[in-house]
Amino acid sequence: QFRHVQQLTYSLIEWRSQILSGTLPKDELAELKKKVTAKIDYGNRILGLDLVVRDDNGNILDPDETSTISLFKAHETASKRIDERIQEEKSLQQSLDPRGQPVFNSTHTYSLYVNFKNFVCNIGEDAELLMSLYDPDLSKFISENYLVRWGSNGMPKEIEKLNNLQAVFTDLSSSDLIRPRISLVCQIVRVGHMELKDGKKHTCGLRRPFGVAGGAW
Repeated sequence: QFRHVQQLTYSLIEWRSQILSGTLPKDELAELKKKVTAKIDYGNRILGLDLVVRDDNGNILDPDETSTISLFKAHETASKRIDERIQEEKSLQQSLDPRGQPVFNSTHTYSLYVNFKNFVCNIGEDAELLMSLYDPDLSKFISENYLVRWGSNGMPKEIEKLNNLQAVFTDLSSSDLIRPRISLVCQIVRVGHMELKDGKKHTCGLRRPFGVAGGAW
Protein backbone atom coordinates (compact mmCIF):
# COMPACT_ATOMS: atom_id res chain seq x y z
CA GLN A 1 0.00 0.00 0.00
CA PHE A 2 2.89 2.35 0.73
CA ARG A 3 4.24 2.03 -2.81
CA HIS A 4 0.77 2.53 -4.23
CA VAL A 5 0.30 5.79 -2.32
CA GLN A 6 3.85 6.78 -3.29
CA GLN A 7 2.94 6.40 -6.97
CA LEU A 8 -0.18 8.50 -6.44
CA THR A 9 1.90 11.20 -4.76
CA TYR A 10 4.43 11.28 -7.61
CA SER A 11 1.58 11.71 -10.11
CA LEU A 12 0.09 14.57 -8.10
CA ILE A 13 3.48 16.31 -7.85
CA GLU A 14 3.98 16.07 -11.61
CA TRP A 15 0.48 17.38 -12.36
CA ARG A 16 0.96 20.21 -9.86
CA SER A 17 4.06 21.30 -11.76
CA GLN A 18 2.08 21.33 -15.00
CA ILE A 19 -0.68 23.45 -13.46
CA LEU A 20 1.78 25.95 -11.95
CA SER A 21 3.67 26.27 -15.24
CA GLY A 22 0.77 28.33 -16.62
CA THR A 23 1.31 26.95 -20.12
CA LEU A 24 -1.73 24.68 -20.42
CA PRO A 25 -4.74 25.74 -22.52
CA LYS A 26 -7.94 26.38 -20.60
CA ASP A 27 -9.62 23.13 -21.63
CA GLU A 28 -6.56 21.01 -20.82
CA LEU A 29 -6.18 22.78 -17.47
CA ALA A 30 -9.79 22.01 -16.55
CA GLU A 31 -9.35 18.36 -17.55
CA LEU A 32 -6.12 18.08 -15.56
CA LYS A 33 -7.78 19.52 -12.45
CA LYS A 34 -10.48 16.85 -12.73
CA LYS A 35 -7.77 14.17 -12.90
CA VAL A 36 -6.09 15.65 -9.83
CA THR A 37 -9.28 15.67 -7.74
CA ALA A 38 -10.12 12.12 -8.87
CA LYS A 39 -6.64 10.95 -7.87
CA ILE A 40 -6.95 12.66 -4.46
CA ASP A 41 -10.33 11.03 -3.80
CA TYR A 42 -8.92 7.66 -4.86
CA GLY A 43 -5.98 8.07 -2.49
CA ASN A 44 -8.27 9.05 0.37
CA ARG A 45 -10.28 5.85 -0.12
CA ILE A 46 -7.13 3.70 -0.07
CA LEU A 47 -6.01 5.38 3.16
CA GLY A 48 -9.44 5.03 4.74
CA LEU A 49 -10.02 8.79 4.91
CA ASP A 50 -13.28 10.69 4.44
CA LEU A 51 -14.68 11.03 0.94
CA VAL A 52 -14.93 14.63 -0.27
CA VAL A 53 -18.11 15.26 -2.26
CA ARG A 54 -17.58 17.31 -5.42
CA ASP A 55 -19.56 18.62 -8.37
CA ASP A 56 -18.95 17.74 -12.03
CA ASN A 57 -16.11 20.29 -12.24
CA GLY A 58 -14.27 18.86 -9.24
CA ASN A 59 -15.25 21.67 -6.86
CA ILE A 60 -16.14 20.76 -3.27
CA LEU A 61 -19.88 21.01 -2.66
CA ASP A 62 -20.93 23.49 0.00
CA PRO A 63 -23.28 21.74 2.47
CA ASP A 64 -24.85 25.10 3.34
CA GLU A 65 -25.94 25.64 -0.26
CA THR A 66 -26.62 22.03 -1.31
CA SER A 67 -29.63 20.00 -0.25
CA THR A 68 -29.19 16.85 1.82
CA ILE A 69 -30.59 14.67 -0.96
CA SER A 70 -28.20 16.16 -3.53
CA LEU A 71 -25.25 15.62 -1.18
CA PHE A 72 -26.28 12.01 -0.61
CA LYS A 73 -26.62 11.30 -4.34
CA ALA A 74 -23.27 12.97 -5.09
CA HIS A 75 -21.61 10.98 -2.30
CA GLU A 76 -23.14 7.74 -3.55
CA THR A 77 -22.03 8.41 -7.14
CA ALA A 78 -18.48 9.32 -6.10
CA SER A 79 -18.17 6.28 -3.85
CA LYS A 80 -19.37 3.96 -6.61
CA ARG A 81 -16.96 5.49 -9.12
CA ILE A 82 -13.99 5.01 -6.79
CA ASP A 83 -14.98 1.41 -6.00
CA GLU A 84 -15.12 0.67 -9.74
CA ARG A 85 -11.68 2.20 -10.18
CA ILE A 86 -10.24 0.03 -7.39
CA GLN A 87 -11.74 -3.11 -8.94
CA GLU A 88 -10.31 -2.19 -12.35
CA GLU A 89 -6.82 -1.79 -10.91
CA LYS A 90 -7.06 -5.08 -9.02
CA SER A 91 -8.13 -6.90 -12.20
CA LEU A 92 -5.28 -5.30 -14.14
CA GLN A 93 -2.69 -6.28 -11.54
CA GLN A 94 -3.92 -9.88 -11.43
CA SER A 95 -3.78 -10.14 -15.22
CA LEU A 96 -0.18 -8.87 -15.23
CA ASP A 97 1.02 -11.01 -12.30
CA PRO A 98 -0.23 -14.62 -12.05
CA ARG A 99 0.57 -14.68 -8.33
CA GLY A 100 -1.82 -11.79 -7.74
CA GLN A 101 0.94 -9.63 -6.29
CA PRO A 102 0.70 -5.89 -6.96
CA VAL A 103 3.08 -4.69 -9.64
CA PHE A 104 4.42 -1.13 -9.47
CA ASN A 105 6.71 0.74 -11.82
CA SER A 106 9.39 2.67 -10.00
CA THR A 107 9.38 6.40 -10.65
CA HIS A 108 12.56 8.39 -10.14
CA THR A 109 12.73 12.10 -9.48
CA TYR A 110 15.82 14.29 -9.52
CA SER A 111 16.88 17.59 -8.01
CA LEU A 112 19.21 20.41 -9.04
CA TYR A 113 21.19 22.21 -6.32
CA VAL A 114 22.09 25.87 -6.90
CA ASN A 115 24.51 27.85 -4.72
CA PHE A 116 24.13 31.58 -5.42
CA LYS A 117 27.42 33.42 -4.79
CA ASN A 118 27.06 37.03 -5.93
CA PHE A 119 25.12 39.45 -8.12
CA VAL A 120 26.98 42.25 -9.92
CA CYS A 121 24.86 44.75 -11.84
CA ASN A 122 24.76 48.56 -11.73
CA ILE A 123 21.10 49.19 -10.91
CA GLY A 124 21.37 51.77 -8.13
CA GLU A 125 18.23 50.51 -6.41
CA ASP A 126 16.89 47.35 -4.84
CA ALA A 127 16.22 44.38 -7.09
CA GLU A 128 14.43 41.05 -7.12
CA LEU A 129 16.16 38.11 -8.79
CA LEU A 130 13.88 35.34 -10.05
CA MET A 131 15.75 32.16 -10.96
CA SER A 132 14.07 29.23 -12.70
CA LEU A 133 14.70 26.41 -15.16
CA TYR A 134 13.73 27.05 -18.77
CA ASP A 135 13.35 24.85 -21.85
CA PRO A 136 14.42 27.00 -24.84
CA ASP A 137 13.15 24.46 -27.38
CA LEU A 138 9.60 24.54 -25.99
CA SER A 139 9.86 28.20 -24.90
CA LYS A 140 8.50 27.52 -21.42
CA PHE A 141 9.61 27.43 -17.80
CA ILE A 142 9.68 23.99 -16.20
CA SER A 143 10.14 24.98 -12.55
CA GLU A 144 8.94 27.45 -9.97
CA ASN A 145 10.91 30.62 -9.23
CA TYR A 146 13.63 30.95 -6.62
CA LEU A 147 13.43 34.53 -5.32
CA VAL A 148 16.39 36.53 -4.01
CA ARG A 149 15.87 40.11 -2.80
CA TRP A 150 19.03 42.13 -3.49
CA GLY A 151 19.72 45.51 -1.89
CA SER A 152 21.10 48.65 -3.52
CA ASN A 153 24.20 48.27 -1.33
CA GLY A 154 25.25 45.17 -3.27
CA MET A 155 24.23 42.64 -0.64
CA PRO A 156 21.15 40.51 0.06
CA LYS A 157 18.25 42.29 1.74
CA GLU A 158 18.27 39.50 4.31
CA ILE A 159 21.83 40.01 5.48
CA GLU A 160 21.83 36.77 7.48
CA LYS A 161 21.75 34.91 4.15
CA LEU A 162 25.02 36.45 2.96
CA ASN A 163 27.16 33.66 1.43
CA ASN A 164 24.33 31.25 2.19
CA LEU A 165 21.91 31.64 -0.72
CA GLN A 166 21.02 28.12 -1.80
CA ALA A 167 18.12 26.54 -3.64
CA VAL A 168 17.08 23.07 -4.75
CA PHE A 169 14.90 22.62 -7.82
CA THR A 170 13.02 19.41 -7.09
CA ASP A 171 10.65 17.03 -8.89
CA LEU A 172 12.70 16.81 -12.08
CA SER A 173 11.65 13.67 -13.93
CA SER A 174 13.57 11.41 -16.29
CA SER A 175 11.93 13.20 -19.21
CA ASP A 176 13.48 16.46 -17.98
CA LEU A 177 16.96 14.93 -18.03
CA ILE A 178 16.69 13.96 -21.70
CA ARG A 179 15.58 17.39 -22.87
CA PRO A 180 17.99 18.64 -25.57
CA ARG A 181 18.61 21.87 -23.67
CA ILE A 182 17.79 23.28 -20.24
CA SER A 183 18.82 26.76 -19.12
CA LEU A 184 19.00 28.41 -15.73
CA VAL A 185 17.40 31.82 -16.25
CA CYS A 186 17.65 34.79 -13.90
CA GLN A 187 15.07 37.55 -14.37
CA ILE A 188 16.04 40.89 -12.83
CA VAL A 189 13.28 43.16 -11.56
CA ARG A 190 14.14 46.69 -10.45
CA VAL A 191 12.33 47.87 -7.31
CA GLY A 192 12.42 51.59 -6.60
CA HIS A 193 11.29 55.08 -7.60
CA MET A 194 10.04 56.35 -10.92
CA GLU A 195 11.72 59.52 -12.20
CA LEU A 196 9.59 61.77 -14.37
CA LYS A 197 10.76 64.45 -16.79
CA ASP A 198 10.87 67.14 -14.10
CA GLY A 199 13.64 65.21 -12.35
CA LYS A 200 11.58 64.52 -9.27
CA LYS A 201 11.10 61.02 -7.94
CA HIS A 202 7.52 59.87 -7.66
CA THR A 203 6.13 56.72 -6.08
CA CYS A 204 8.29 54.09 -4.41
CA GLY A 205 8.57 50.34 -4.45
CA LEU A 206 7.69 50.25 -8.14
CA ARG A 207 8.61 46.94 -9.81
CA ARG A 208 9.95 47.16 -13.37
CA PRO A 209 11.70 44.57 -15.55
CA PHE A 210 15.39 45.45 -15.79
CA GLY A 211 17.23 42.57 -17.42
CA VAL A 212 17.67 38.85 -17.84
CA ALA A 213 20.58 36.42 -17.84
CA GLY A 214 20.82 32.73 -18.58
CA GLY A 215 23.20 29.84 -18.79
CA ALA A 216 22.91 26.38 -20.33
CA TRP A 217 22.77 23.39 -18.03
